[in-house]
Amino acid sequence: MAVIKPFKALRPKKEVAQKVASVPYDVVNREEAKQIVEGNELSFLRIGRAESTLDNSIDAYSPEVYKKAKENLDKLITDAPLIQDDTPRFYLYRLIMDGRPQTGIAATFSVADYENNVILKHENTRKEKEDDRTNHIITTSAQTGPVFLTYKGVDKINEVVNNTITNQEPEYDFTAEDGITHKIWLLPEELNSVIIEELNNVKSLYIADGHHRAASAWRARDEKRNNNPNHSGEEEYNYFLGVLFPAEQLNILAYNRVVHDLNGLSKDELLNSINNKFSIEKTGEKEPAETKTFCMYLDGAWYKLTARDSVIASNSLTDNVGEKLDVSILQDFLLNPILGIDDVRTNKRIDFIGGMRGTAELEKLVNTGKAAVAFSLHPLSVDDLINISDAGEKMPPKSTWFEPKLRDGLIIHLI
Repeated sequence: MAVIKPFKALRPKKEVAQKVASVPYDVVNREEAKQIVEGNELSFLRIGRAESTLDNSIDAYSPEVYKKAKENLDKLITDAPLIQDDTPRFYLYRLIMDGRPQTGIAATFSVADYENNVILKHENTRKEKEDDRTNHIITTSAQTGPVFLTYKGVDKINEVVNNTITNQEPEYDFTAEDGITHKIWLLPEELNSVIIEELNNVKSLYIADGHHRAASAWRARDEKRNNNPNHSGEEEYNYFLGVLFPAEQLNILAYNRVVHDLNGLSKDELLNSINNKFSIEKTGEKEPAETKTFCMYLDGAWYKLTARDSVIASNSLTDNVGEKLDVSILQDFLLNPILGIDDVRTNKRIDFIGGMRGTAELEKLVNTGKAAVAFSLHPLSVDDLINISDAGEKMPPKSTWFEPKLRDGLIIHLI
């Protein structure tokens, strides 16, 4: 039984929503964030990545950064301004990319459900990233970016959502600089009970994107609870901010890989080693059209790699759902044994490129010498994500790239 709870969102006035809304904190680096905030005094990146408003000599994870995030949030509340709704609400968040819409319910979700695996995960998290967002939540007393959740859609909830967006004007409606349209509606309060009752009948919710935000909300809950002698379980810190989308509406892009060097191999030695496990064709194809195939960019040319029968046979012996995925095949039969990428979570010789950046970004990195070789993968499906989560397994790191992204700063949960 999944718990969903309306809340009193802190949010920007309609007139400034587009200026406040920012890309998620973790899709830009410090310098990119600095460029964005320099041109926009109201950008929410001033809170999400407060180091962008400090001198580069200050470490991004220093206490000064989190203190600055709190100061910047307080300033934005006054300057934007940001307002808080008087009564707990649900909000409908619609994203439109290339004419394709997806609509989710923005709400708060139970940290206990996360803890007890009603809300299922498919990725392991990294402690340093958890530490960062936990410190951010504790210092600002706010969850400033939503967790991207999904579930197997419910007809009655879909009906409520569709009727609202058809018959009511959105509170926010703008198209961002990347061409993605963002619309938010305030769900009529009399419909809250329908959403709550229907979700109570749902067995599992799934984290699509935002594992570190969810894990950090869990850790922040523990810290707040331990420091509150009057803890009741009803405090706002017992819930985390999320947007819940029906699985059938979602779009997953590939998460591609680039490796900085050839692990001491020449080009010919690399190709010969790969040929033992994959057939190699110099086709010029840049994106694989099916699973168990990969495209590799090396020395100015694209190659199609197809897993040989021996790889397929070996892979079929495992009962582990995650090990059957293309990201695992690439890792287990090429990246690790040939290029020496042992642990993608910690190895500094590999980088990951979201599918939204396209294969042109892979070519650019190799052509400029920033990488030696690049691999594009076939994207996973939402069914893959759900099956892995249901099996209690974890996907390899950097397996999925969801697009479009939710913007930070449009709906904030104060704890």
